[in-house]
Amino acid sequence: MMPRRQSVGSTVGGKVRVGGGAPIVVQSMTNTDTADVEGTAQQVRALARAGSELVRITVNSDEAAAAVPLIRDRLAQLGTAVPLVGDFHFNGHKLLRAHPACAEALAKYRINPGNVGRGSKRDPQFVEMIEIACQYRKPVRIGVNWGSLDPELLTRMMDENNASPQPRSANAVMRSAVVESCLQNARRAEEIGQPHDGIVLSAKVSGVQDLIAIYTDLAARCDYPLHVGLTEAGMGSKGIVASTAGIGVLLQAGIGDTIRVSLTPEPGGDRTQEVIVAQEILQTMGLRSFTPMVIACPGCGRTTSTYFQELAQSIQGHIRHRMPEWRRLYVGVEDMNVAVMGCVVNGPGESKHANIGISLPGTGERPVAPVYEDGAKTVTLKGERIAQEFQELVERYVARSYPPRGAQPTGETP
Repeated sequence: MMPRRQSVGSTVGGKVRVGGGAPIVVQSMTNTDTADVEGTAQQVRALARAGSELVRITVNSDEAAAAVPLIRDRLAQLGTAVPLVGDFHFNGHKLLRAHPACAEALAKYRINPGNVGRGSKRDPQFVEMIEIACQYRKPVRIGVNWGSLDPELLTRMMDENNASPQPRSANAVMRSAVVESCLQNARRAEEIGQPHDGIVLSAKVSGVQDLIAIYTDLAARCDYPLHVGLTEAGMGSKGIVASTAGIGVLLQAGIGDTIRVSLTPEPGGDRTQEVIVAQEILQTMGLRSFTPMVIACPGCGRTTSTYFQELAQSIQGHIRHRMPEWRRLYVGVEDMNVAVMGCVVNGPGESKHANIGISLPGTGERPVAPVYEDGAKTVTLKGERIAQEFQELVERYVARSYPPRGAQPTGETP
């Protein structure tokens, strides 16, 4: 893995450090109507509990802008201190000016330069948003999206390319236009007065190769912190695979200071899935630790019973459910590895490598399940309560193996 790209640091909401060598930050976004104060606050709380360190909310109307400080207050009542990022398009300059309490309550503003305004209105409206950010000392994310790329910039660059003796492909020009839009608008923000360390850049596209090419170019040309992720990644496995492929390649190259996995939820699906996927990308790459990892074999002809699969799922769910409390009580528990294996081929060995592991019997094997802790067999489980007994052993292992964090505030933290 290449060394982490060096960038200036930006502090969001006085709580989260982005760039400047700080750990890569996980961000998410609500899909509620922001005017619904309780619904939005509850979803922000759920995202924060899942591990989102920044949560972006849509601010698209007077009602939404008026709701932002109320959401902030409700989150304080719920004990959730996660910074809120306001997502502005088209009318952000009007909303921030008309609702100073919203401008104050937000920890950061996301500005899409392609949607700030058209023609002669564009620069004055961009200036107004940056001046408000300066007034309230808020960092900004200049978030370019190829679906709303500044048409004047793109047209000019396409015309220049067509007049070139060796024109590039239209896709190559589009990639360059995305990068130029980021850099030009960042420079303009600094001219207006936004501090250099108060700017984060993003260049969102929906194609993996486009994402890699654009961010590689952008990273080579500036030292701003970069927010990385596909836009419109998709649903289910497609969205997860595409996001993992694109984000993983960039992280391997040392590029990225915040990440978001933009998944389309299944109907009625859990919005927190995007947070879990982002955490798992970082954790499986060895960049951060968020929750104990469950190692489970895929199953084969030796494991025709689904019992070990059910146990693995049960343990994974138990760990995710308990992790907020464990994180509050113990230091380092997020680095724990738990193995749930299905037969004697690799089961004992993998269990010995884990902090705590169980090797279940495969088809035709003795109906016993040895448990290993820190490489040594400690007990053999049997009977109908293997799952419950193993969970109890995990709880005792955590309490015994990780030092207490000490007195903590009673309020929730993300």
